[in-house]
Amino acid sequence: MNNQKSIKKVGLGLIAFIAVIAFMFVIYTQFLPASVTGKKEIVAEVVLSDGTSKSYDIKTDAEYLREALEEKDLISGTESDFGLFVTTVDEITADESKQEWWCFTENGGAINTSVDETPITDGGHYEITLTVGW
Repeated sequence: MNNQKSIKKVGLGLIAFIAVIAFMFVIYTQFLPASVTGKKEIVAEVVLSDGTSKSYDIKTDAEYLREALEEKDLISGTESDFGLFVTTVDEITADESKQEWWCFTENGGAINTSVDETPITDGGHYEITLTVGW
């Protein structure tokens, strides 16, 4: 009898956990930024660790940042379960032994999606900064 109560509690806990995960997934998908179709002009600014930068004006029909940057051969990297892990920008490869990595921002603010899932908007300004230190 006591064993049956424990099994019921575990079962109810598992159902509650699954319900919470499903709810979080629905909320996540509802609040993802939407992509915009059609022609767009964006600026991609590559900023090196010494503060120097180079801007690229990009005209594109791409909906996501990765597509637009790859059209101009600005980025490359390795594929992962989360999309492209960018290791090289404008022919400069981040040196992992020096804790270098590429940080993507939009208009100076953090981007909370991968380069694959970052929708671009007409007039958008995207910074790609070579950052040192984890």
